Amino acid sequence: MAKQKLSIKDVAAQLKISITTVSFILNGKAKENRISEKLTKKVLDHIEKVGYQPSQLAQSLRTGKSKILVFMVEDISNYFYSSIARKLEEKAYATGYKIIYCSTENDIKKAQELIQVFKGRQVDGYIITAPDGLEEDIKGLMEEGLPVVLFDRYFPNLDVSHVVINNNEATSIAISKLIFNGYKNIGFVTLESKQTQMMDRYLGYEKAIKDHGLSLHLQTIPYSDIGTDRVAHTISTFIAEEKPTLDALFFSTNYLTISGLSALKSHHKIIPTDIAVIAFDDNDLFKLYDPPISAISQPIEEMANKLMEVILTQLKGEMVIEKIELPVQYIHRESSGIHRP
Repeated sequence: MAKQKLSIKDVAAQLKISITTVSFILNGKAKENRISEKLTKKVLDHIEKVGYQPSQLAQSLRTGKSKILVFMVEDISNYFYSSIARKLEEKAYATGYKIIYCSTENDIKKAQELIQVFKGRQVDGYIITAPDGLEEDIKGLMEEGLPVVLFDRYFPNLDVSHVVINNNEATSIAISKLIFNGYKNIGFVTLESKQTQMMDRYLGYEKAIKDHGLSLHLQTIPYSDIGTDRVAHTISTFIAEEKPTLDALFFSTNYLTISGLSALKSHHKIIPTDIAVIAFDDNDLFKLYDPPISAISQPIEEMANKLMEVILTQLKGEMVIEKIELPVQYIHRESSGIHRP
């Protein structure tokens, strides 16, 4: 027979005090209600002994705070997002918050539905990688006074806090490294996307190529193809048909890189002798690949720190707009040729 869960009424009855007194102590309001330290300790010791767990829903209804944050991203299974999530979870827990994770799959309708669900559950704040078209929904959250921080991408025409990196500069530096190493026909494989992070990565590629008087070689992939064999097939066709023959490839995400490596293998291309490779977003697999894959590494720890700093400031009632852009690190490995600093 299942053990019956204790209620706050049971705890009060066991200690022969009022429910209100127990409630004040559990909600950290003992001092302001002039409850003695001796009684406070007695109550806290007792609830630990009997294993009483307050109802989170009831607490949120009383205080207006759920102590829950939402981390809404494109795909929580992606290495980059899951790495950020793990760091955020640690930092949130240390400040008394829990995090709910969810994926939008870049689908605006799904993102809108998730926001409505979480509003109904009275979550305290939102950290979001927003799909295109979510501006009005973000604006609505802010107008309701709810803490919101965007990350990875932002909306240029919306005044909202965000934590991002300098995608343009990072990509330009990586492409320039390839050019300096002697590569001239550099392909750029990216998503069909108007999101700021993807646009900035393309602009960084375009700038570096044009600054050196070279030709652009662009291949875009529909987001709807992600997770299917169509990605590797499209990249394979790009490698086979692009003229002049490509001698380097830059992939704008780590998951495109993985599909690209599969395509290169099907062509029996030797990296970096036949073709050089650089990935945007590092991945542990890239260190183990033969040869190891050069990558632009995003500052996971610093991004998580900044995201928590910004949202905690808002949770305190200070609804200031903070727009943070962090630097990245280019990690040279064997896939991009001889390293020339």
